[in-house]
Amino acid sequence: MWLCGALHGLTHIYHVALIPLYLLIRKDLQLASDGQATFLVTVMGLAYFLPSYPMGVLADRVSRKKLLGIGLAINGLGFAGLSFAPNYSWAIFCLAVAGFGGSFYHPAATAMVARLYPVGTGKALGLVAVGASAGFFIGPIYSGWRAEIAGWRAPVFELGVLGILCAGVFGWLAEERAAPNAMIVNERSSEKLFPTRALWLFFIASSVAFSLREFAGSGMGSLTSLFLQRAHGFSPRMTGLALAGIFLASIISNPLFGGLSDRGRIRWTCSVLLLAAGMVAIFPHLPKAGLIPALVIYGFFFLANYPMVEAAIMESVPDAVRGRVFGLFITVGGLVGNLAHWTAGNWVRRLGDGASLPNSYYALYGFLSMLIVLALAGLPCLHAIRKREHLEPALVGAAKSAPVLRTPHAP
Repeated sequence: MWLCGALHGLTHIYHVALIPLYLLIRKDLQLASDGQATFLVTVMGLAYFLPSYPMGVLADRVSRKKLLGIGLAINGLGFAGLSFAPNYSWAIFCLAVAGFGGSFYHPAATAMVARLYPVGTGKALGLVAVGASAGFFIGPIYSGWRAEIAGWRAPVFELGVLGILCAGVFGWLAEERAAPNAMIVNERSSEKLFPTRALWLFFIASSVAFSLREFAGSGMGSLTSLFLQRAHGFSPRMTGLALAGIFLASIISNPLFGGLSDRGRIRWTCSVLLLAAGMVAIFPHLPKAGLIPALVIYGFFFLANYPMVEAAIMESVPDAVRGRVFGLFITVGGLVGNLAHWTAGNWVRRLGDGASLPNSYYALYGFLSMLIVLALAGLPCLHAIRKREHLEPALVGAAKSAPVLRTPHAP
């Protein structure tokens, strides 16, 4: 589990390392707008999420350990290659490679942890999410600091090489864990993900709802990067430090709320998302001195929802299909969510001279706050899936014969 957490951190370092560097990359590659710079992160995100379902299929059929190690190595190679990019086209290609490598992680790791911890799944995923919190925290601080000293290419190269080295360490130290009943897993892996049309509809509705959460979270990162630099004069280093504040407190909140949610998944998830939405709405209204503390509070609540939602998904389906189900879920969310980076850049471009005024951003942050609230509609859909799956006679029979594949929890 701790090795998965370390990989989680490296995977998400790559997601945020470029965010403080937008203006430096734009200048170096002679890009026409902020939108072109933010589009680079969108490309990486699209390449990250598009293959998620095929990766979920692989996670249900082959070694999850091998998938994790190979994926991180490819991720690091793409990022290291970006540091040598002579032009925009090369940069897009390298980030597409990096994103593809990152796509190996979540379907395999989430299914693996849920298998290892059928009881207390929320807490276990919360502990693994500590790695993501650390990665999200370190990424923008390190890249912003190093970029001011040595240019934007130096931290990109160094983080890429780190990922390659850590992939080798993971392959050496990690142990393979087989499914509890290989015969049942092999039989179940060839069946449909959901046995009824109603379950498919609930799943699609949940995926679409939580894609709004993804858009809001991604938009909060890129929009805030430009907001801090354009409207408040932050340097890349200070911008990286401020963005890192989003992820600092989640090192505590992920395992805390993940564990609490094992006794009330819907209640705790609703609470943290509503509190996060409130922080997003008030953020651009705050004075400069209150911006970083507000980002810390926002991150404490917003990021805590991820292990809770992941646990709800894992509890809704048998182990043998968890990789595919989660892969499909994050494909929908990721494709929608990663459009936010490019969209945020275009929003700021359209502000023109108003980009230097904090009040120009009020409506934009209000929109992101509304999306977080709308995402709550996904929770009753996930609860309906789990309830109906347990009422399905064939699946109940399977659960009785192999209880480790399906472990009920209170909603």
